[in-house]
Formats: sequence, C-alpha cells, structure tokens
Amino acid sequence: MRVPFLNGPAVEQAVSPERAVEAVREAFIAYARGEWTMPPKVYVPAYPAGDFRAMPALGAGHALLKWVTSFPGNPARGLPTVMGLVLVSDATNGVPRAVLDAGAVTALRTGAAAVLAAETVGRADAETAAVVGAGVNGRAAARTFVARGRRPLIWDVDDGRAGAVAEELGCGVAGSREEALAADLLVTVTPGREVVLGPGSLRPGQHVSLMGADGPGKAEIAVEELARVRVFCDDWEQASHNGDLVHAVEAGVVARDDVTELGAVLVGTAQGRRSAEEATAFDSTGLAIQDLAIALAALDRVDELVDLPVIEL
Repeated sequence: MRVPFLNGPAVEQAVSPERAVEAVREAFIAYARGEWTMPPKVYVPAYPAGDFRAMPALGAGHALLKWVTSFPGNPARGLPTVMGLVLVSDATNGVPRAVLDAGAVTALRTGAAAVLAAETVGRADAETAAVVGAGVNGRAAARTFVARGRRPLIWDVDDGRAGAVAEELGCGVAGSREEALAADLLVTVTPGREVVLGPGSLRPGQHVSLMGADGPGKAEIAVEELARVRVFCDDWEQASHNGDLVHAVEAGVVARDDVTELGAVLVGTAQGRRSAEEATAFDSTGLAIQDLAIALAALDRVDELVDLPVIEL
C-alpha cells in the first residue's frame, strides 16, 4: 500500500491561508452541530523541556491522529519548537490515506483560528492588527491576516525575527511591544511563559486571540483581565483545563456560563460581540478537528502536487 507523505512545503502548497480559514470555519460548525467528534487531547509531559500530545478526531468520513511536540527551547538548538506527524485514515475501512507534517498543519490551523476569531468577534470597523510573536505560528497568523486583506504590525523579542517575517509578508514592525498590544485586532503567539496582557490592558472594543497558552502552566493574559472582558474559546473542556482559562477557573473568577465557544457563535446558537465597546478575548488551545480540516483540504489537492514522496506499508 502506498500512502502519500506531505512535508511542510507540500502542505503549504496544497492549502492557502484563505482556504485554511474556510476549512477551520467549517470544522467549528461541524463540531458545534455534533457532526464531528473529538476525544480529549492527551498530554505526555517531558517537563521542563517540553511535552508530547496525541490528538484524535473523526469527521467527514475520515479519522485523524496527530502526534506532535512542543519544546520551547528547541530554536536555541537549531530545532523547531513543534514537530510531529498527522495520520489520516478512511473511517469506513481504516485504510491510511495520508501522512502530513504536523508543524505545517499546526501553523495553518493556528493562523486560521486566530484570524477567524478576530473576524468573528472583533469589531467590524477594526482598523489595525498586530501579531506578538514571530515564530512559525506567529508567521502563520500574520500570513493569514495578509491573505484576508490586512497588514499587521509584527513584534517579537527577537528584532531580527520580527523584521524577517515583516519583510517576507510586506508588513510593518511595531516600534515597541506596547504599540503592537494596542492594535484593534491582536494575536499573541508567545511561548506562554510570561503574561503579556496585564490587568486593564485591553481597551474598549479591542480583541485579542490568545494562541500561545496551549498547555499546563502557560499563560498570556492575567487572570484579572480575563475576568474583566468577554471571553470566547475554541472548546470549553479543553481550554478550561489547558488554556489561559484554567487559571481563571481555578481562581473562581470565571465559570462555564461566562465563556462562549466560537463554534456556537458561528452556527448562531450563541451571541457574539454585543457592542462596539466590548473588549473580547479568544482562548485557543488548538483542536484536532482543526487539524482534520486542514488535512482534508490538503487531500483535496494531493493529485496536483508533483514529486510527492510515498510511504510503503
């Protein structure tokens, strides 16, 4: 049996940022309607260095398992922070359909989810956008903003990295972190080891997509600030255990009724932004249904990819 392998460049070639946004939107809707299922993400800790994650999903006649890592110290060793594989199988007979690079799939769906949330619950008249964190996933978020017609400012603790991403995408570099944090539509994609949004940081009408706190011990926003603003998440069960939300839940200042899942807004069963003055935050922990959506979008175009390697089973 010959199974195609899509490396990082092949995944990017197969799935544009625009297609990624639509695919992730469709996945949120299918999950909210109960058409797709997603067993809980399993963390295999290897702290303090990092962790491994096993993420399954089922939908659209396919099953997926993503085995992926998060090792924040890897770039200093010349290695990617995120590595792993995505396996897609036919759900009717169990036959493997494809193997994909997990880092590329993760970057596409992270950028897509960040911008989708900003477009869904951010202000319709938002003028400025910014991305804090210019790693692989931060680049993906900025690239998705550009594909959707916005030129975000980029900020990173590494000036060179921010400049390289900005030059590649035709964006500007923020003069300071504070300038980036003041954008109407903000995406934070940091390692999550430091709170970047303290109490009172978000001004009226501002939106932030919090993409970096996707595991135990991580946080990008202060508990007091999360309790003060309107909160949305990708999945309550997952976010309340492994996202920024877990700290607010443990502190007793945020409960289930205080948080709205993005999928519910997209299907119209929950209200999104309630006023132009409302400050909103989207807590993302990364869902396997999003990975499945990107993988299926790539499979739709697999026949167009040339010189694709295959795995003999």
